[in-house]
Amino acid sequence: MRFVSGTEIASIFNYEEFIPILREAFCEEYTIPQRHHHEFENGVGENTSTLLLMPAWSKGEYLGVKMVTVSPYNGELNLPAIQGVYTLMDARNGLIKTQMDAKVLTVKRTAATSALASSFLSRKDASTLLMVGTGALAPELIKAHATVRPIDKVLIWGRSPEKAYRLKHELQHLNLEVEVIESLERGVSHADIISVATLSQEPLIMGEWLNEGQHLDLVGAYKANMREADNMAIESASIFIDHEGALIESGDLAIPLTSKVISKEDIKSDLFELCNGSKQGRMSDKEITLFKSVGHALEDLAAGLFVFGKLN
Repeated sequence: MRFVSGTEIASIFNYEEFIPILREAFCEEYTIPQRHHHEFENGVGENTSTLLLMPAWSKGEYLGVKMVTVSPYNGELNLPAIQGVYTLMDARNGLIKTQMDAKVLTVKRTAATSALASSFLSRKDASTLLMVGTGALAPELIKAHATVRPIDKVLIWGRSPEKAYRLKHELQHLNLEVEVIESLERGVSHADIISVATLSQEPLIMGEWLNEGQHLDLVGAYKANMREADNMAIESASIFIDHEGALIESGDLAIPLTSKVISKEDIKSDLFELCNGSKQGRMSDKEITLFKSVGHALEDLAAGLFVFGKLN
């Protein structure tokens, strides 16, 4: 058994190759048990950390399990919030085939999932992307969205200007015009796609700022008390999710559902239905679309098999 480092994963992971594979995975049959989601005291601050255990398997082939922690204070230590390991096993005999850095695998598959959703939900001519957040997911979301849409300009907003400019420097090798902005409202008004990956407990994106034809990609806010968009933004958009867990795990949907701002009938479809063609995504260029993801073990298994295949 070998361990695949994050550096090695990053060197072989290609969004142009993986996104079509991920789309096929959402059309195939896998067993995906409900994931374990536990909060634990971290001894650092009032906000708890999270332990996630996410299994998935294909009959008679492969079984994968991801074990990760999400630590809300890691940004203060210049560490990614997500840490963990992914274990890929042979389903026939239980032998461990490989273990991988789950931190890098997670940001790669999460970004690919957002881009896959964008291929159904954003306008085909979307060229300006607003990235809200400057963590480990930010550069991957930018690269993944630029794979499926003709993105040529990226706006970056973050609570820390230093981290925002660091992200801009990290993207300098790409053929993109990158600008760090101070006004989030101005950034929203100029963007075709708004991708948000934060640990915010208060809404950052206000519905009154949104324009016709925009696509809102909500990736953070992984707890029921976290939010990245306000009620007006949720109400004004056609809502799509990665899977049903998004309705209870993230405050972006759980809170407006509980307060009856929206109902379950307002959810247009999930990513499985978009990929298999049973439901349609964007209906017009004027429609505001919203994709809320909380992550799915299927995405991990698809990404793990993709990396394993590259190395064997």
